[in-house]
Amino acid sequence: MRGQQSVETAVGVPAGEVWEAYRGIELGRLVDQLLGDVVGKVEVVEGDGGVGTIVKLTFPPGTPGIGYLKEIFRKMDDENRVKETEVIEGGYKDLGFDVYRIRLEIIEKDRESSIIRSTVEYEIDDTKPELASFVTTKPLEVMAETIGKYLIEKKSAP
Repeated sequence: MRGQQSVETAVGVPAGEVWEAYRGIELGRLVDQLLGDVVGKVEVVEGDGGVGTIVKLTFPPGTPGIGYLKEIFRKMDDENRVKETEVIEGGYKDLGFDVYRIRLEIIEKDRESSIIRSTVEYEIDDTKPELASFVTTKPLEVMAETIGKYLIEKKSAP
């Protein structure tokens, strides 16, 4: 069984600036700095931020479910501003997902604003349809809103 969920978050920052924050390992650094208590701690296990990079996300204490996950960067498309990661250990894999992939797309709206489209794609065994209830885009939406606010504040700071 396959499925997907998407959410779009409007950001008052040009697409190029948002992409610089989202591409590579900068996103993990920002998540640590801005959302460490909500999303968790991000550390680079292997790589420099390009395709093949592996990061580990350790969830904050008290988070229900699995305590960590590792994901690998599968796609990094600078021209179209698309980044895809896939969980390879822990987290959704331990829950029983065959595939749990996140696609982040930065879409230019106009010269001063953009849209962050966050998509979760997943595959699960047909005998475990209840796993679909674990899929959510909420953390990605919170991340997009928080990073968008951060970039706006950074831009307007003297």
